[in-house]
Amino acid sequence: MPPRLNPLPETLVTRAWADYALLDSGDGRKLERYGRHTVVRPEPQCFWSTRDPAAFDAADAVFDPTDEDETGRWRFAGNPIDSFPLAWRDVRFTSRFTPFRHLAFFPEQAANWEWLDGRIRRLTRSNSPKGGSATQHAPKILNLFGYTGVASLACAAAGAEVTHVDASKKSVAWARENAELSGMADRPIRWIVEDARKYVAREVRRGVKYDGIILDPPKYGRGPTGEVWRLFEDMPALLKDCAALLSDDASFLLLNAYAARVSGLSLAHLMAEATADRGGVIDWGELALAEDGPDGRAIGLSFFARWSA
Repeated sequence: MPPRLNPLPETLVTRAWADYALLDSGDGRKLERYGRHTVVRPEPQCFWSTRDPAAFDAADAVFDPTDEDETGRWRFAGNPIDSFPLAWRDVRFTSRFTPFRHLAFFPEQAANWEWLDGRIRRLTRSNSPKGGSATQHAPKILNLFGYTGVASLACAAAGAEVTHVDASKKSVAWARENAELSGMADRPIRWIVEDARKYVAREVRRGVKYDGIILDPPKYGRGPTGEVWRLFEDMPALLKDCAALLSDDASFLLLNAYAARVSGLSLAHLMAEATADRGGVIDWGELALAEDGPDGRAIGLSFFARWSA
């Protein structure tokens, strides 16, 4: 039976938490608070006017782009800042000023972390033995393109057994550092440096199954041995292989994409094709960041589609 595709999109909005807030936006920029630091980053979607231009001028760090590939350099009001600790619920991680305008994580993904946390905690409760005599089965989660590991650690904190895969050795090293910082170094997390397509193809051949899979691929990237990743060319086959890795009673398959030419609806149709015989439901839409305050404006930043049982 094919899955039911929700007819209307959903906007998953991330709002301020203790260590992050979108303070203001406009004139092609956004002003954010990361811990105690205020940061200005380019955001072309913000066609409107800023509400407090002086706050932008007083920011601790400003990203100046140098080309259309989103690279550039940071300009600091005082002494240069390299990195600093942040937290989301039980997850602790290090934020870094990278040359790609972001700070080693994507705050709008907090809406997905919250959904994953609730989904996995429900799975964990449903897998709990009756009477306490049997061994509890931890949900097995695969996180592809896992980057610095915040989503992996959110899943582990909720009780999952996680396999974290990323092609970048540096990113996986950062993720392991974040696990140490979170006090989760002893949690059941496997850290894999490998091209996602190769890893998934091998798991399919082995007959391995997962209860949930997360994909957050870049538009373009390279694997550890020079493999080239192109979202539009490579995503359909990878998503089909991921669907083959889902267990019979799997809970979810979550896909997120930042490419400008993609849409939530196109991801939903791709997801429906990959999960054609699984039933369930497919939600789709976009992730957004909302300014702090009762009348805060929201910025749509990425698109998602998720199949759930």
